[in-house]
Amino acid sequence: MEATTLVATLKATLVAVGSEMVTPFRVDTNSLHVTERLNAIGYGVESKVVVADDRAAIVRVLRAAVGTVDLIVCTGGLGPTEDDLTREALAELLGAPLEVDEAILDGIRARFAKRGLEMPVINRRQAMVPRGASVVPNTFGTAPGLWAEAEGTQIALLPGPPREMAPMLDALIASRIRSGPGGGLFRRVLKVTGRTESDVDAVAEPIYGPWSRAHPPISTTILAVLGQIELHLTVPAASRLEADQKLDPAIEALRQALGDAVYSVDGRGLEQVVGDLLAARHVTIAVAESCTGGLLASRLTDVPGSSSYFDRGMVCYSNEAKITLLGVSRETLAQHGAVSEPVAHEMAAGVRDRAGTTIGVGVTGIAGPGGATDTKPVGTVAIAVVAPDERLNRTFRFAGPREQIKYQAAQAALNLVRLLLLGRAAR
Repeated sequence: MEATTLVATLKATLVAVGSEMVTPFRVDTNSLHVTERLNAIGYGVESKVVVADDRAAIVRVLRAAVGTVDLIVCTGGLGPTEDDLTREALAELLGAPLEVDEAILDGIRARFAKRGLEMPVINRRQAMVPRGASVVPNTFGTAPGLWAEAEGTQIALLPGPPREMAPMLDALIASRIRSGPGGGLFRRVLKVTGRTESDVDAVAEPIYGPWSRAHPPISTTILAVLGQIELHLTVPAASRLEADQKLDPAIEALRQALGDAVYSVDGRGLEQVVGDLLAARHVTIAVAESCTGGLLASRLTDVPGSSSYFDRGMVCYSNEAKITLLGVSRETLAQHGAVSEPVAHEMAAGVRDRAGTTIGVGVTGIAGPGGATDTKPVGTVAIAVVAPDERLNRTFRFAGPREQIKYQAAQAALNLVRLLLLGRAAR
C-alpha cells in the first residue's frame, strides 16, 4: 500500500549537493531525517534531488523549486574548498553579491585557535553571506547555514555532515520554518526477522487492509530490507501523542499476529534489542566466527554499554584455527565438514568455555563464490548458541553475494540469541 498523503500539507523540496552522491559510491541519507522532521510539522516532501558540485546545476534545481513549494532544504556544499558552491548558487539565485560576515570569520578563527591552529585562508569562504540572507549558527562545525526567502519560498542551506545538519534543522523548525495548520504525518516501524516478505504480508494484510478506509486512514507499507522485513505504519495527526493513540493498537495487532518474528516496535535494531536483553538478564556472551569474519562481534559491540555483557570474539577461519583455538575435534570436522551444526556447536561451546561466559555462539558457513558442494551450496550457514541449560543449532540457506550472506548470517545469529534469551528457542 502506498503511504498516505497528508491533506492540506505545505510542500517541500529537498536538495542534496555533492558530486560524490552522483557516483556509485555514496548515497544521500540526510533526506531521510529531514523528511521525518518535516512530515511531523505538516510538510509533504514533493521531491528529492541530488545534484553535483556544479554551480549552474545547483541554481537550475533551486530555480525550478522556488515559487512552486513552500520550503527548500538544501544540504551540502558549504565547506571551504573550491568545489563547495552552494552559497554561490544561492547568491546567484537571489541576484545578490556575497559579502564577508566578520562575526562568522571571527568565530571560525576562534574555533581553530582552540585547537592551537591558525585558520587556513580558504576557510574565509565560509564567512561569505549573500546580501539579504541570514546566518544559521553551527555549533558543531565551521560551516554556518544560510536562510533566505524568494517568491514566497523559504530556503534553508545546511551543511552536509549529519551531526551538524540535524541540530541546525531542529533550530530552524523551532524558530523560522512555518508549520502546517493541520498537524503532521507520523510513523511507527515494526521490524520482523526470520520470515519472508510474502509470508509476512499474508499474515499482516488481513489486519492492515481495512485501515486504509478508516478515518483518519493508517497507511501500511511493507519493505524488504536485508535480513528483515519492515512494516511502516503512517497516520496524519495533530501531535505525536495523538498519533501514538491511533498507532499503538495497530502495532499491537500486528505484533500479536506475527508473534516471535517481531523483534522491534520502537525503532531499535536487532543488536540493540539483543544487547538490552543481555544487560537486563546480567548475561555475558562470547562468539566464535568463521564465514562472518567478525561481523557478529562488531554488531554486538556497536551498542553503547556492550562491555557489560560482551567478553570476546574469535575469528577462526581455518580448520586448524578451529581445532587449536576452540577445541573443535578433528573427528567432528572429518565426519561432518566445517560447515555443519556439530562444528558450529563445538565452536560455540569452545568459545564459551574459554571465555567463561554464560552464552557462546558459533557461526560457520560458505559465503562464496567458491567452496560450495552439491549438498552445501553457497549461502549454507550453520549457527549454534550454547547456554548452561540450553543449546540451539540451526542451518540456513541464504541468497545473494558474499557480503549479503555474511550480513544475513550475523542477523540470524543475533536472532537465535534473542529467541534463546526469551525462552522461545524451541518454537
